[in-house]
Amino acid sequence: MTYQQSIIAAGQAIGQFQTTWSGIEPESVARMQLQNRFRTGLDIARYTASIMRRDMAAYDADPAQYTQSLGCWHGFIGQQKLIAIKKHFGTTRRKYLYLSGWMIAALRSSFGPLPDQSMHEKTSVPALIEELYTFLKQADARELSQLFRDLDAARNRGDAIEAKRLEHAIDNYETHVVPIIADIDAGFGNAEATYLLAKKMIEAGACALQIENQVSDEKQCGHQDGKVTVPHEDFLAKIRACRYAFMEMGVEDGIIVARTDSLGAGLTKQIAFTREPGDLGDQYNSFLDCEEVDGAGNPGDVLINRGGRLMRPRRLPSNLFQFRPGSGEDRCVLDCITSLQNGADLLWIETEKPNIDQIAGMVDRIREVVPGAKLCYNNSPSFNWTLNFRQQVYDRWGKDGLDVSGYDRAKLMSIDYDETELADEADEFIRTFQKESARRAGIFHHLITLPTYHTAALSTDNLAREYFGELGMLGYVANVQRAEIRQGIACVKHQNMSGSDIGDDHKEYFAGEAALKAGGKDNTMNQFAA
Repeated sequence: MTYQQSIIAAGQAIGQFQTTWSGIEPESVARMQLQNRFRTGLDIARYTASIMRRDMAAYDADPAQYTQSLGCWHGFIGQQKLIAIKKHFGTTRRKYLYLSGWMIAALRSSFGPLPDQSMHEKTSVPALIEELYTFLKQADARELSQLFRDLDAARNRGDAIEAKRLEHAIDNYETHVVPIIADIDAGFGNAEATYLLAKKMIEAGACALQIENQVSDEKQCGHQDGKVTVPHEDFLAKIRACRYAFMEMGVEDGIIVARTDSLGAGLTKQIAFTREPGDLGDQYNSFLDCEEVDGAGNPGDVLINRGGRLMRPRRLPSNLFQFRPGSGEDRCVLDCITSLQNGADLLWIETEKPNIDQIAGMVDRIREVVPGAKLCYNNSPSFNWTLNFRQQVYDRWGKDGLDVSGYDRAKLMSIDYDETELADEADEFIRTFQKESARRAGIFHHLITLPTYHTAALSTDNLAREYFGELGMLGYVANVQRAEIRQGIACVKHQNMSGSDIGDDHKEYFAGEAALKAGGKDNTMNQFAA
């Protein structure tokens, strides 16, 4: 429905009550309706799921069409990312948000900062999804409000051409509301608990749920030690639980991202149930680190039959069983294939370093069985990107017979190497990492889990050093406010960003000339008009 059609429809609704609704202006109603396009979280989930499905199809046709996102821990952070994206690139296409369980644990729990071990309140996950979309919808309302004001100004000066252009801009307005890939950890309990939480997350607006194959009550951050995986059937039950939740809520094309932590997980809590040799449970158990047993073993031993031989899986004092060293990649490949064959849409392989060859090697094996396999990949701040890529270049040079005598591989992070040819080549590999891995390793979606955790810490450190030091107030003015003005950062007008002008619009709708508005000539925000 166009802007003018919306005005006509509002007028017809008002006309039914013309004697009592005479103070209601159809155009004001149309404006408020356009500023609140998404009435529920389910509206958002359905809309954004269709975006992701289209993007996935576009990537299948052309791997250059990969997608990206940045992690968020507050609605304002997510809003500013999308405002910045629209400002710099003119569109939000192929740009998403990622909701990080790590950042919820560290920054949003009432217990205070927590490690990424599923100890935070699980209700904080859907609450953050709702908060993010509240801020994104407010960004829409603010931007549309300015278009409406510009339209009124064009009409008042009799500029019909500009008024028509602005109506066209309103009709073709691109929302800040984009897909959120939301971290449901290991499901916060059994499959029923996973289903219940998934429903809440979908109701809040999530179109994509990322779930991992760790044990819920032993869950660890993917880049820490001590990870414990579950047998495939346990994980597949949770994938099915997420699909049932999507179907029940009417988001039939919702996306499930199946994450495997098997590459760095050397432990399991359970020996998988198996019915016959070669079934999924038997394949899981085949990776257990075992020793052959003579006789009946010792009291308390758990024994398995492997090819007619009685074997004792290695069990730690923690009562956890150990996988064979070096079996991680094989387990990852099996995890990914079985997840895609049982309802997952995308994969997530948590790696210990950003290495395209390593990722591509696993994806090639997966695609031999599931040709269309696609990944989300964590471009994690847990990696030392500078050191990793400098070492990769160093190793490649050495393999190719190039001279590396001027470099110390263990000290390549040093600032002494920043202006070297090796450092330049490493930086170029970092710059093109996403593009090349999308092409070679099937990565549809690239994300950084914790970017604003680090940017907030860095910018706060700089401000504290300058403001409390010799620069005093100049530390804020020169490096924050002046930079905001020069770069056109909308938040320099923080009253406008918080919704003050939208409130003035509403006051005028409600009270007409009697409205007491905040945005008059004495509002100090007018100092930033220049």
